[in-house]
This record gives sequence, structure tokens and C-alpha cells, in this order.
Amino acid sequence: MTLIIVLLLIFGYILIATGHVTGVNRAAIAMFICTVGWVVYVCWGFDFVMSQHPHEYAEYLLEQDADGNIVKEYIQANVFLKYVGRAASIVMFLLATMSIIEILHNNGCFDFITEWIRTRNSKRLLWTITLATFVISANLDNLTTATMMLVIMRSIIKSRRQRMLVGAAIVLAANCGGCFTVIGDPIGLILWGDGAVTATDFSLHLALPALAAWLIPTILINRQLPDRLDIEWVAPPYRGDDTRLNRWQRLVMLFVGIGGLWFIPTFHNITKLSPFLGALCVLCVLWVINEVFNRKLMDADQMADRRIPHVLQYGSIQQMLFVMGIMLGMGVMKETGVMGDISAWIDYNVHNIWIMGAVAGLLSAVVDTFTVAITNISLYPVIESEQLRLWADSDYMANFTQNGSYWMVMAYATASGGCLLSVGSTSGLALMKMEHMRLGWYIKNLTPKILAGVVAGFVILWIETLCV
Repeated sequence: MTLIIVLLLIFGYILIATGHVTGVNRAAIAMFICTVGWVVYVCWGFDFVMSQHPHEYAEYLLEQDADGNIVKEYIQANVFLKYVGRAASIVMFLLATMSIIEILHNNGCFDFITEWIRTRNSKRLLWTITLATFVISANLDNLTTATMMLVIMRSIIKSRRQRMLVGAAIVLAANCGGCFTVIGDPIGLILWGDGAVTATDFSLHLALPALAAWLIPTILINRQLPDRLDIEWVAPPYRGDDTRLNRWQRLVMLFVGIGGLWFIPTFHNITKLSPFLGALCVLCVLWVINEVFNRKLMDADQMADRRIPHVLQYGSIQQMLFVMGIMLGMGVMKETGVMGDISAWIDYNVHNIWIMGAVAGLLSAVVDTFTVAITNISLYPVIESEQLRLWADSDYMANFTQNGSYWMVMAYATASGGCLLSVGSTSGLALMKMEHMRLGWYIKNLTPKILAGVVAGFVILWIETLCV
């Protein structure tokens, strides 16, 4: 049964990697993997429980007679719900941050970006829009940020080839910007929630590598653009009947939304509660401010008909289902014990986190950034510092302590490596569909440039670990 679950996961990974060819939605694949995996696990639950949790199960039984239903109840209460809670906390955080972006976007709080990038000069437009993407994705969800910026870019650049180049730079900026903060990417959030990293150390280690992975390819992409872009500036969206917010009100909402998210690490350190609760708190405050500022529209027909970016909503729901499915699927594989066997084989035959990071980065380009990252993270538990003396190779095992190099390498490698091919990230796939981009064109024109930035970031991260 362990083999069946492993083969199921491998088959799902193959379908995810070929989703751009088969047209099968990766969120549906992820949910199918986790559902069938846990059904198989429960059907042979007694063997798995006795293998992985014999003492806990014995304590659970007490005076009860062991039977099939008792085993299933134990799995439900003590095994399955643990992974549901872990996945749900990530999904709730994504829901909160995506909702914050929706409120800000619907009220025109991001119109300042369009005003800021208003130019025909290719250098200024490329750097301003990617800089804005890099900064916003570090504080909000990188997928929704990339999608929003791609929509803005598509509305002003007329040339399809220029849109593909600028769009690729936007996707790169979103993925790199999101990877160096614990709230910018689901992987950083998972590492933070598991106690593998702290918010400050994570950002300090990954800021320079992320900047290198973004700056170097963007400089090279800029050389392919003409001095003057083929741009058509459309009239700004009507902000009369659909919203009455003036500039200072939009600035207040923008400050509350993004500034509130900056406070989440502090909220977590003070309360020790899950970060998603802090994100929900920010969402509640922003929601109230939104209703206060738009109180004159609450009973108006225009309020009900306000422009809502349904594309973002649909993509956000898919992303949340995908994250839930992959995390639950990886949970059932971990409960079979096979992850421990794989990590033991890697420790004996590879024994190098940099090789593991390079392989993870290459796999992220083909399969999916989140899928590869969560797989590698699940291989190892977080080792307490005082336990290092119990290991024969304590220097190597120090990579898996809190703020250890392994977690930083995997977060960086998967986020940046996912940009090597346009199919490696959800935002890259969105760009492919939006511009009907061919994979061959991306490999020829963008992959070598992005690879240069990824390698440079790896070198910087390696130097940082030597200096610590």
C-alpha cells in the first residue's frame, strides 16, 4: 500500500508537470491525489498506525477493544486532522491576503502604480513595474500580485513580443520578491509556522540572493527591448459612481493593508498564535474602513455592480485548493514512513544541501514550485540545537536546525528555479495563457538570462553561509 501511495503521488506530479500540455487543472490533480491517498491509507490504517504510532495508539485504546472503526477514529482525530490544520492555516492566510488585494484593487488603491509607470521609455517602465511587483509581492500573495501586474501591463503595451518580455520580468520579480519574506510565499509561511525559520533571519539570508535573481535577468531583458515601447495609454478607470474615494482615502487603505501585513511577524512573536489570525485581523480592519469610506454607496445600485476582477478570484480559489491538496497528499506520504527512508538515502549518498538545492531548482522549473518545495521540506524535521550532539555528523545536521541553511536553500532554489521555464509557477502559466506564449520561445529568449540570476543568487547564499 505504501508503494501504491508513492506511485499515486508520482503520477500526480507527472500530471502537474504536463498540465500545460494535457489541459488538466493542477488544482483538480492535487485534490485527487490527497483524497485517494488518504482513502488508501485508512483502508490499511492498522498497519500504518502500528508502524508509525504504536505507542500513541496503545494509549488511545486504553480499555477499548481494537477494531477497524477504532483505528479509523484514531487516524481521523490524531493523524489526519493534524495535517488538515496545518494546510488550513496556510489556506486561510492566502484567503486573507488575497481578499486584502481584492479590496485595495476594487477601490483603486493600485492606480498609483499606473500613474507611476506612465512613460514610453522602455527602461523606466520595465524597472518601475518590476520594482513595484517585487515590493508588493514581498508583502502580499505573489501569485495575485503577478496576475494584477500582468493585467496592468497588458492594458498598456500593444506589442505582443514586448508584452512577453515585460511579462516574464514581472513573473520573475513576483517570485523573487515573495521568496525572501515569510509572508510573501506559501513556502516561507510554512517554514515559519513549523518553526524552521524566524522572520528576521529568513529575510536577512534571502534578501540579497533574491535581489540578484531578479536584477541580473531584468538587466538582460532590458537589452532586448527597444528604447521606445509600443504603448497605448487608456483613460484611467472611472472612479465616480463605483467609488467615491479620493486620493488620501485610497492612501489610507493602502497603508492599512500593506502596513498591517508588516505587523504580522510581530503579532506572531507576541501572541504565538498562527500568522493567519493576524492576517484576518488586518482584513477585518481594512474591511471596516472600506465600508466606512463607501458608506454612501452601500444602498446604491452602483455598489452592487462594482467592477470585481473575477479572473483573480477564480485563480485564487484554484491556488488555495492546489495548496490544500498538495499539503494533504504530502502528509499521507509522510505518514507511510517512506519520507524517512528517502531522507536517509539522500544523507548517505548525496550528503550535500547545495546539490539538493540545485536539483530542487531544476525540478521546480518542470513540475511546480510549491510541489517541489513542500516535498523537500517534508523530508526532514526541524532539529533542536541541543540534539546536535546526538548526531555523528553534527556539522551536516546543523543545516536542519532552526534557521539552518537547508530551509533557506530550498526556499530560494524552488522560488527562483520555478522561473527557469514558464510552466514552473502558476503565474508563469498565467502569462503563457494570456499571451499564447510557446515554451520553446521562452527557453530560447529567457531561460539563459534567468539561469544567470539564479546561479548568482546561489553563490551569494553560499557565501553568506560561510560567513555565518
